[in-house]
Amino acid sequence: MTKQKWTEELFNCQKPIIAMCHCNALPGDPYFDRKGGMKKIVDFMHKDLIALQNGGVDAVMFSNEFSLPYMTRVDTVTVAAMARVIGELMDNIRVPFGVNVLWDPIASLDLAAATGATFVREIFTGVYASDFGLWNTNCGATVRHKHAIGAENVKLLFNIVPEAAKYLANRDILDIAKSTTFNTLPDALCVSGLTAGMQTDIQILKKVKDSVPDMIVFANTGVNLDNVEETLKFADGAVVGTTFKYDGVFENHIDEKRVKEFMDKVKANR
Repeated sequence: MTKQKWTEELFNCQKPIIAMCHCNALPGDPYFDRKGGMKKIVDFMHKDLIALQNGGVDAVMFSNEFSLPYMTRVDTVTVAAMARVIGELMDNIRVPFGVNVLWDPIASLDLAAATGATFVREIFTGVYASDFGLWNTNCGATVRHKHAIGAENVKLLFNIVPEAAKYLANRDILDIAKSTTFNTLPDALCVSGLTAGMQTDIQILKKVKDSVPDMIVFANTGVNLDNVEETLKFADGAVVGTTFKYDGVFENHIDEKRVKEFMDKVKANR
């Protein structure tokens, strides 16, 4: 199966849009709402999930986006809480789904294995200076863990431009894309802006895709109604979060009308 083929088979379309379904702060997080508890989190995400699916997205990805400040090795309670939320939502999930436990690739794979997620997005390679301290990875150990827990069929989306971090080595993004593709065999590469909601540089996106033409390349942040057509000229799909929310504000609920308008434009250009 070619790299291109797996996205078309999984998402049943070309240039898929993966929509983010964000968890509010979870138990153990500094901003966890103890009074609202887990029920409030489940209710919030249920509302967003339905709005995303009614708006026509091709897939969803559940992420603990509000577990700020992020950890590169999360506590067990984070995975347990996310598994509970997804389990309670399971009967309402109508599209392929993935998971992302920020910023812990092992935890992301564990959550995928527990919930039946078909893909994960994470930082699998590189060493970075980040807002969260020195950020190291061990791709070999992570991929071996994937096989050890029976998650062989889970697709790995490698974020090669981590948000709020910089590669310690002075390496060009094109060199990173080429060596990551050759050495670690990702299922897709994700190219990001500085933070959630910040636009992925389209010229960088184009250069990355040109450098690894046989690899799936996703625009990972900042895709919106105004730039999606141009972005998808070069990207093989996009991960979209903030622009789907009311007024395009990160903390808000999903606005079904915004989702539908965005997806109508995407589908008209496929």
